[in-house]
Amino acid sequence: MSGNILEQVTSIIEADPRSGQALLLFALVSTLNVEKTGHMYMLGKLKEFSPENRQLAYGLMELMASKRIHDTAWQQAVMRMEQAVRG
Repeated sequence: MSGNILEQVTSIIEADPRSGQALLLFALVSTLNVEKTGHMYMLGKLKEFSPENRQLAYGLMELMASKRIHDTAWQQAVMRMEQAVRG
């Protein structure tokens, strides 16, 4: 499951890194990636996701809840996302 969610999110971000949906997903990933922040993400932001991307957001949160956000697949996906967003 994690590979599929991560690949879908990464693909959305790489396809159009400046789109609102890509930036929302990237913000969520960035927040989940830093445990010290207490995973501070405004839940109200979930309303801004398309229904499909909201499901991906829930999948990302499930990865965090199951403590799989710092594995190799996660780190590789985050690097690809950061590269896409930064250009």
